[in-house]
Amino acid sequence: MAQESYETLDYDIIVIGAGGAGLRAAVEAAENTGLKVAVICKSLLGKAHTVMAEGGVAASFGNLDAPDGWETHFYDTMRSGHFINNYRMVEIFSKEATDRVLELEYWGAIFDRTKEGRIMQRPFGAHTFRRLCHIGDHTGLELIRTMQYKAIHSGPDIFHEVTMTKLLVHNGRVAGAFGYFRDDGHFVLFRARAVVMATGGWGKVFKVTSNSWESTGDGAALAFRAGADLMDMEMVQFHPTGMVWPPGVRGLLVTEGVRGEGGLLRNSEGERFMKTYDPERMELSSRDVVARAIFREALAGRGSPHGGAWLDISHKGPEYVKAKLPGMYQQFMTLADLDITKEAFEVGPTCHYTMGGLRVDPETCATNLPGLYAAGEVACGLHGANRLGGNSLSDLLVFGRRAGMGALQYVQGGTELAPVDEAELQQEMDRVLAPFRREKGVNPYHLHEQLQEVMTNHAGIRRSGEILQEGLDQILNLKEQAQQLSIQGSRTYNPGWHAVFDVQNMLLLCEGIVRSALERKESRGAHWRVDFPDEMPEWQKINFVESYRDGEISLRTEPVGQMPENLAKLFTLGKAPGLVNAETASS
Repeated sequence: MAQESYETLDYDIIVIGAGGAGLRAAVEAAENTGLKVAVICKSLLGKAHTVMAEGGVAASFGNLDAPDGWETHFYDTMRSGHFINNYRMVEIFSKEATDRVLELEYWGAIFDRTKEGRIMQRPFGAHTFRRLCHIGDHTGLELIRTMQYKAIHSGPDIFHEVTMTKLLVHNGRVAGAFGYFRDDGHFVLFRARAVVMATGGWGKVFKVTSNSWESTGDGAALAFRAGADLMDMEMVQFHPTGMVWPPGVRGLLVTEGVRGEGGLLRNSEGERFMKTYDPERMELSSRDVVARAIFREALAGRGSPHGGAWLDISHKGPEYVKAKLPGMYQQFMTLADLDITKEAFEVGPTCHYTMGGLRVDPETCATNLPGLYAAGEVACGLHGANRLGGNSLSDLLVFGRRAGMGALQYVQGGTELAPVDEAELQQEMDRVLAPFRREKGVNPYHLHEQLQEVMTNHAGIRRSGEILQEGLDQILNLKEQAQQLSIQGSRTYNPGWHAVFDVQNMLLLCEGIVRSALERKESRGAHWRVDFPDEMPEWQKINFVESYRDGEISLRTEPVGQMPENLAKLFTLGKAPGLVNAETASS
């Protein structure tokens, strides 16, 4: 067999992923540093899942609610994460979010304004105060628009439509990445002194998801195989409000901003059922609570005609709705021929976000694999067992910057480019081309459908030990089948070829999700075990960490870090610090 050729490109730092976190990391690494930086996109620049964070970016300015501050944002984020978050990550995040939003504005982002000219902020689920800075209901799109222009002018090279298939490691540190260009299939080696992983989540493992086709967990799987640890994999967030009807758009996100602007949830009997599940916060309860409430109402026979619940914003009036939620108005008019200014619409839970991911250092975003950094949804630690709405966009900015800084400092420490193992690259090219050589084999699309069925039925909102074990057995069977994936055609724009690696990555991560879910014998945040329905104090003290060696996943527990006294005291009064301060000031 003739040896395959490949293109070689040398960089100081490569950033894999071009969403908000990847672009922010690239700006930090490239701007005025003199380093050679590359951003590698699976799709096209600007086509990132960041745009699905529509409702706003969380930052405690206190523009509408003066008592708000970083302490209250810290309090809300830790409580929503059910205290398995990395407290230091949450502290950094809550303190730095405001600076990152102002920086984004300085770079050209446009936000809605108060009458006084300050950034407008709206309420969101489980936030004590109105905290989400927004532009209508397309805040994520504005973030991407701003960051892509900033990144382009900061100097990194940008490579579109590249599939990465392997992270390279030399003498225990990351040495670059290998893959192919999707347009013609030619191979490419990116040698790098440091790598930033910013590839997002893996929502496409479920049948009903708000995530787009790119969200197949590529970066997490590549890093996991290379030796980086994963953590909190059992924690998968189901957003309570995705579109339910018509079937072609099932799962498409209905922003939490609808409820933040006054939308009401009702069951088939016209009852505002959230009073049963969270009478204090109602529709603005945390996402895990609202998603389970809708699920339970449908299970009890009180769901909407297509298995969800009714969401109604029409009482706010057409002008208000069109001004505050222009994207939602257009989405329903275009896709469902429904006017949300006049009638209620059906919503239901949709897989939206993965709290688990690569375990990173809070300060630098370094993984346990030297030279590899991670930020955004592919990383974990900030959100714990359940992410607060709006925290994802500020997460991208805060830790995208820190990942870029971490990689920059690592490279400036004198790390050189590592040599390449030619035999390893030839072996990888042979593996990547193997599906073309199998005349009879397994269709990757059929395998993906089976995997989505397994995950939806066995590792979705409602879990139990028996159901999870059945799911694990089926996933392991699918992994065996995945060794025989076969495709036809050429290497030019062949979506079936790309799907082979997507499916293999998703299978690996799904096994990790289910193994951790089996071990966490309690219900906490997004993880609901009907056989262990209570939240147990002893399980609050540990995270589940996974490693990958010789083709096998190993699972261990690590203690959750203990908060220092100055942070722990924020929780002693049972109220958010901002509320306590406001009460003290008024007395």
